[in-house]
Formats: sequence, C-alpha cells, structure tokens
Amino acid sequence: MQEMIAFNEQRAEIYWWMSSLLSRELTAEDLNHYHSGEILTFLSGLAMTPELKQPAADFQNALQRLATRADAQLELAADFCGLFLSTPKTGALPYASIYVGQSGLLNDQPAQEMNQWLERYDIAQRKDFNEPADHLAVELDFMGNLIIRANQQADEQAAEPLMQAQLAFLDTMLLNWLPAFAQACQSRDPFGFYAAAVNLLLAFCRLDRTFLAGEAQEA
Repeated sequence: MQEMIAFNEQRAEIYWWMSSLLSRELTAEDLNHYHSGEILTFLSGLAMTPELKQPAADFQNALQRLATRADAQLELAADFCGLFLSTPKTGALPYASIYVGQSGLLNDQPAQEMNQWLERYDIAQRKDFNEPADHLAVELDFMGNLIIRANQQADEQAAEPLMQAQLAFLDTMLLNWLPAFAQACQSRDPFGFYAAAVNLLLAFCRLDRTFLAGEAQEA
C-alpha cells in the first residue's frame, strides 16, 4: 500500500505540474526554476520510461533553446497568449468544448460534464482561476486531486472505486480531446515550448491510462 501511495503522489504531481504550466504565463522566476538542476533531474527520470523517452527529450530540448532565446520571458508570454488566449482559428484553445462539444463554442457539454465531476467528488475549482470548467488546467488539477483522494482511503479495496474513476475520467474527459489539442499546438507553436509540453502530457496520460487499465484488470 505504501508503494502505491508514493507512486500515486508522483502521478498527482505530474498532473499538477502540467496544470500550473498551462494555466498562466511563466514568470522570470518560473523560468529560472525550469533551468535548474531539479527540473533536469526530473525530466531525466521521466525519460527512463520508454513511452516518455522521446517526449521528455523533446521538452528538454525546448528548454535548452529557451535558455538562449532573446527576451525569453516576454517571448514565451506572447506564445502563451497566441496559443491559449486567442481564437480557435489562430490558436490552440485549451477547452474541451472546442474539440468535442456540439457547437464548437465555449461552455458546451464538456464544461457541464466537468462541473458534474467536480460536484460528484466534492472537489472545488480554484477560485482564483476564473475559467470554464473544461479548461485543461482545471481537468488536470482535478485528476491530481482524485489521485490523492484514493491515497486517503483506508486500504486498496476502498481506493479501488477512485482508481476506476480516474480511468473513466481519462477516457471521457481528457484523452477524448487531448490528441487534437496537441496537434493544434504542434501546428501553431513555431518555437515549440508549449507544443513539446503538451506532447509530453499526452504521452503521460496515455501511459497513465495503461497503468490504470492494468490495475482494473487485476482488481
């Protein structure tokens, strides 16, 4: 049980990291942290998993290019705005409704479904993040919280329904639109920092789904 708790904490941290990365523009302090040995060690650890080796290497390469980019913080902020705060025609908006909603507009059915997930598990969206519930950062933050909720159960049997919920959430709320979002980032992010980050996220979500599906078969 303790090994599973530790593993789940690592999973949650990755979801929370990506939630933070995709929720706001990075500050100069953030960039200094991204160039630290701690992050390089973390990425090297991810790259030890075969499914994450290439996406982690691509993100590390983007970080290396960022280190020599003129006015890196300002330019990266412009990339963030151009991708995530523009329009569906010019950017890669991080809302499920754009990709799997019926109307192609914000606050479509995926946002309503996400609100239902939040209510069902009594997990609140951050009050300081005033975005529709189907924003990718909200969904990733929720997944991290759902993982930790499983860790808080008395034993593996009690945690099993929450592990099953994580698998269902990945299938119905994340992996149903993340590939299209990643493709949009790839085609509309010339510098490639956020495209590399989202590709790494997609690879991790697919790997995490494999893990959860295996757990479900063993249960």
